[in-house]
Amino acid sequence: MGAEQNQPEGVTPAGQPEVRTTPRDVVHLRLGSFALVGIVVIGALGLLAGITWLSVVMAVLAVVVVVDMVLALRRQSRARGTTEAG
Repeated sequence: MGAEQNQPEGVTPAGQPEVRTTPRDVVHLRLGSFALVGIVVIGALGLLAGITWLSVVMAVLAVVVVVDMVLALRRQSRARGTTEAG
């Protein structure tokens, strides 16, 4: 009982975190989803305004953000030991 009281909450007696989701993965998912909305809006406005290069740049950025979010989901799933995301 004495050793368990010295451990911070959310940590096993062996020192491993009980929560497998890292704050970095959560930040990647939240900021990525927020950025993706803005990227899509700017890309659509670029198409409407006839600025093709802006739409192409936004499409490339959207692909980069989606790949980053997928990798963050895979890290979370692998840490939990499941194959499902979320």
